[in-house]
Amino acid sequence: MPNCQRLISRGGFRRLQTSDPPQSPVAWSNFISGTNPGGHGIFDFIARDPETMLPYQSTARVEETGEPFRLGKWQIPPAGGQPQNQRKGPTFWNDLVQAGIQTTVFRVPANFPPSDSEATTVSGMGTPDLQGGYGIFTYLTDDARQWTRDVSGGHIERVDVDNHIVEARLFGPVNSFTAEQARVSVPLTVYLDPEEPVARVVIQETAVLLKEGEWSEWLPVRFPLIPGAASVSGICRVYLKQARDGFALYVSPFNIDPSDPSLPLSTPPDYVQRLAREHGYFYTQGMIEDTHALSAGVLSEAEYRQQATFVIDERMRFFEHELARFDDGFLFFYFSSLDLSSHVFWRTLDPGHPLYSERLAQQHADFIPQLYARIDTAVGRVLELADEQTVVMVMSDHGFTSFRRQFNLNSWLMDNGYVRQRRNAARGASSYFQDVEWAGTRAYGLGINGLYLNLQGRERDGGISPEDAPRIEKELITRLKEVRDPESGERVVSNVFRSRDIYTGPYVAESPDLIVAYNDNFRASWDTVLGGFPREHVLDNSDAWSGDHCIDSRFVPGVLLCNRPVRVATPRLQDLAPTILAQFGAAAPPEMTGVNIL
Repeated sequence: MPNCQRLISRGGFRRLQTSDPPQSPVAWSNFISGTNPGGHGIFDFIARDPETMLPYQSTARVEETGEPFRLGKWQIPPAGGQPQNQRKGPTFWNDLVQAGIQTTVFRVPANFPPSDSEATTVSGMGTPDLQGGYGIFTYLTDDARQWTRDVSGGHIERVDVDNHIVEARLFGPVNSFTAEQARVSVPLTVYLDPEEPVARVVIQETAVLLKEGEWSEWLPVRFPLIPGAASVSGICRVYLKQARDGFALYVSPFNIDPSDPSLPLSTPPDYVQRLAREHGYFYTQGMIEDTHALSAGVLSEAEYRQQATFVIDERMRFFEHELARFDDGFLFFYFSSLDLSSHVFWRTLDPGHPLYSERLAQQHADFIPQLYARIDTAVGRVLELADEQTVVMVMSDHGFTSFRRQFNLNSWLMDNGYVRQRRNAARGASSYFQDVEWAGTRAYGLGINGLYLNLQGRERDGGISPEDAPRIEKELITRLKEVRDPESGERVVSNVFRSRDIYTGPYVAESPDLIVAYNDNFRASWDTVLGGFPREHVLDNSDAWSGDHCIDSRFVPGVLLCNRPVRVATPRLQDLAPTILAQFGAAAPPEMTGVNIL
């Protein structure tokens, strides 16, 4: 990475202390607000409503007021049905704007919907697809080994090929104008050539001819809500995986159409529309690389690499656009490729991972280094343009390590008497705490690192008194730090923190009571995240999502490269906002707990 070396030689390099826990929405909120989670209120990907015990996405939430007005099968949705950004605390680019600084912030995570601002911003991680999640793909196949079902991040549909024709429906957003709240769908028809591996894919008025193994460009799709009166516009790409000796078609998640966005994606609101006019359709969902399709076996490693390469090629085009538009002031640009591709391709680099193989390494171990080289090229472009007065920073919100073994925290809690189950027969078959007897439950895990007490006066059926809480916290800390992997004997949990000991600010009371910091190569299981109770406590991670960072923050620091000397030995994420403000002579607001490191 010669350009990063040049940047370091002009100033310095430091490991950058990430957030606790080192999850992306938490870490980027530290960066944006210049403070810790207690000052901005984002503690995990997943939060929970203690009155209903239901989980929700932590960074954005739809809060409706009142009841819908019904008229036959139709209804008028209640007021306030737009998503609200749940991140609180300062937003440093608003302070830059108030100081008269031209400011552009491109796809910073944890900024959906975009904070009200006079700055030019485009939302990033946290921006949903049209179905309201992180991205739901569709896979159509006539493979007899498949069956119609939902999988994590996608839907697999078993279809029939009748006289070389496939007919199916593609599902989009929930129709809030109907009492049934059903998802709107549109028809898709595929005409297979009887002799050649070619197909004509038709979605509404758009038709595209694809060869086997070929991706389409972006295709517009309009989902009708009220016939002739209201609709929602989206875009998707399709990939003809197989056209001969079987049929398989991948349809990407429906991204919000940037030329006609149904939800706010930028400030000013028409900025994404201007980008679409200049550059055509582009990815708008927050997590762009389709890691779910790889984990589900819908896309192969080679096919995932194609899709991930489309992403970084597109990001580079927009990077050049923003550089050409930039004259002075402040510019932030985010690349997602290193993060998401490291998650699913770490197994190509780690011989100790359960999914590692020599064949896999020979074919794909070059991909992550290639992505680093692409980012290094972007750093070189900045160094070409930056004069001596320009401060250049390159940073990451965290590092990476291998995710080899997973820990079922709730299963451990149940088997050690902290969770009471209602029906033993359902063990391992349900999630969302469906079979928990809350009246006898003392603690529960939710999200990747969060551990809550079932507290009286806070949880709906809380049974732990505030007086007993410190004793139970101490007991949990001691016992969790003693948990060992039965195969290797390694400690599973590196540390457990009381949130009130590591957080400061007005939102500490909203945090999990304890933060579980996992040991290197371990992480919370997929079932733990949404309240499941499998029978095993520790087991192999057999998912393509093989690299991670949601562990003890000491193992996964970020990086900070700068063309100025960094005077602080151990800078933190929350130090960057006040540092940026200081470069422009702008005062940091009192809520910021970070310091100027230059």
